[in-house]
Amino acid sequence: YLAKLSSVGSISEEETCEKLKGLIQRQVQMCKRNLEVMDSVRRGAQLAIEECQYQFRNRRWNCSTLDTLPVFGKVVTQGTREAAFVYAISSAGVAFAVTRACSSGELDKCGCDRTVQGSSPQGFQWSGCSDNIAYGVAFSQSFVDIRERSKGASSNRALMNLHNNEAGRKAILNNMRVECKCHGVSGSCEFKTCWKAMPPFRKVGNILKEKFDGATEVEQSEIGSTKVLVPKNSQFKPHTDEDLVYLDSSPDFCDHDLKNGVLGTSGRQCNKTSKAIDGCELMCCGRGFHTDEVEVVERCSCKFHWCCSVKCKPCHRVVEIHTCR
Repeated sequence: YLAKLSSVGSISEEETCEKLKGLIQRQVQMCKRNLEVMDSVRRGAQLAIEECQYQFRNRRWNCSTLDTLPVFGKVVTQGTREAAFVYAISSAGVAFAVTRACSSGELDKCGCDRTVQGSSPQGFQWSGCSDNIAYGVAFSQSFVDIRERSKGASSNRALMNLHNNEAGRKAILNNMRVECKCHGVSGSCEFKTCWKAMPPFRKVGNILKEKFDGATEVEQSEIGSTKVLVPKNSQFKPHTDEDLVYLDSSPDFCDHDLKNGVLGTSGRQCNKTSKAIDGCELMCCGRGFHTDEVEVVERCSCKFHWCCSVKCKPCHRVVEIHTCR
């Protein structure tokens, strides 16, 4: 819900924390103690929604949001693989945005990761501003996971949410990259300084989308007195910390069903030539589709004029748009 708060200015006063819908009391208390971090949390939430909608733009469920709570509708109140993805991308978004704010000097509480120092075995010098992913992950764990921990983290759904939250953060942690800058005469690489940087958030989204496609259906079991999630099908290999897990089968998302938060695919654009899920046959669930001709204007016959402009002509083209019945 934080992502929807464009009407609220900067979250800079404790009273604002009280007005934030969707937060439990312990999150409100964290908000008050960490006011300067809350704008980053909001950016992380926005990033998560944008990435979710990009990754699922060609699927029946396209990660659409509502202006009510929960913003993804009742889809996330069930233990489906869609809910698994939403929790993972949300916790990753918060970790990513808070880490970015640390590295860019926006926050007094954290800065660059100064533990990455000295020489590497590869012969370069660790220096520069390494992303403080440890702080971002720790804040995400505290702020995001507190919802499940406050309920008592032994229910199936709490265990599922906590696992997927961590899988989201692991998608960043396990894909940190090394960036370097060369030093020397005329830009030669006589020596270079390097630092650790987060992957682009699009890569995080791509990784989690792959995990969504290969998610494991689980059920609760007990090892001693500890409750854990294990694959429902005992022939499947156990999931890792990086995999997504889910408890319930997903609806087919074909028909409008507001009671369960499903918007259906009527009116969605589809690809007439595709045999995949974005194709009209699958996207429209066999209901058929409408075809409309639309005129689009594009730039064409572009020429470079010295110096320094590019001039183009407008070209009109008629395209077919297919939408589900």
